[in-house]
Amino acid sequence: MKNWKRNAVVAAVLVFVCAGVYLNWSYNQQSTAELTETLDAEKVMGENLILSGEDSGLVETAGEETGTTVTDYFAEVRLSRQTARDSAVATLQETISFAGEGEDVTAASSELNDIVNTALAESQIESLIVAKGFEDCVAYMNEDNISVAVSAPAEGLSATDVAMISDIVTSQSDYALSEIRVIEVK
Repeated sequence: MKNWKRNAVVAAVLVFVCAGVYLNWSYNQQSTAELTETLDAEKVMGENLILSGEDSGLVETAGEETGTTVTDYFAEVRLSRQTARDSAVATLQETISFAGEGEDVTAASSELNDIVNTALAESQIESLIVAKGFEDCVAYMNEDNISVAVSAPAEGLSATDVAMISDIVTSQSDYALSEIRVIEVK
């Protein structure tokens, strides 16, 4: 009877986690659509998008037309990323505390460890990029790629800058060069 209750609690927590992830994804999809609808199509897909060759990854330019300052942009991204992580960590810690022992605890512990390692890797990458002379940056890692938003100088990022950023990312992570996106924030 005790095992059944424990499994029911773990299943309920996992259902809530999945529902939270879905609602978060759904909300983010809606807010992205609203942002795109409020901006002119010319501003979204105009001259501010720069694609480089396949060897150097993807470089984009975020224009000044968005109405936020560069400092606000980086603060908002960091806050959003931290809020999502804190929610996931809290849920995983609850799962671990209610589950006791077994495969569920091992899976939750592994996922919690992955979140911590990802946060540390992003922090190291950001620190190294700032140490190379860039004003600010934010790195965001996911399973398929890594995006690095960098506060660009007035003249923009040069090919050397992109190569330096890509080198830092490849040295601090397992991502291939084709999986790195460098986003220029002006």
